[in-house]
Amino acid sequence: MRIDKVYTKGGDRGQTSLIGGERVSKAAPRIEAYGTVDELNATLGLVRTALEASAAGDHLLPIIHRVQNELFNLGAELATPDAERRARLPRVEARHVEQLEHDIDALNDALPPLTSFVLPGGGAASAAFHLARTVCRRGERLIVALAADEDVGELPVTYLNRLSDALFVFGRWAAMKDGRAEPLWQPATT
Repeated sequence: MRIDKVYTKGGDRGQTSLIGGERVSKAAPRIEAYGTVDELNATLGLVRTALEASAAGDHLLPIIHRVQNELFNLGAELATPDAERRARLPRVEARHVEQLEHDIDALNDALPPLTSFVLPGGGAASAAFHLARTVCRRGERLIVALAADEDVGELPVTYLNRLSDALFVFGRWAAMKDGRAEPLWQPATT
């Protein structure tokens, strides 16, 4: 794939094209959904940078690289309203969800049991994972809303639901590998 021109001026009036050529408002729910998936991917770029200085990096960097590619597939899937056209594109599949479940199980078994809710923190890598998790949850909510009105395929919501769980576990595991305490919620008692 070669991209020769960065700007097209096609969006100067607040419209953009979906895959297939349909023009829609840049504020359309479908654009908001795949734009948030793109934001999640960018946030995972910050995660990758934090992992470069983390003891968790050797294990988690390849996983995050894989997930970023899967998110690009998901973005293309969401940008394609026509189901027949979407079926011919790379997209998230059941095997991607299953791989995330495998990743979660492999790392969660090594973690201490939770005694309270975890607050974001626990070092740079852990905090970056928590930020990515919240962007992922927002993307999931937007896709659920979109799916109420339009066809989005069968796995985007499932994939993001599982990914947000994975990002939570990855953040906890990164804190542990980096020897950092996880900040825990302490409900106010006053």
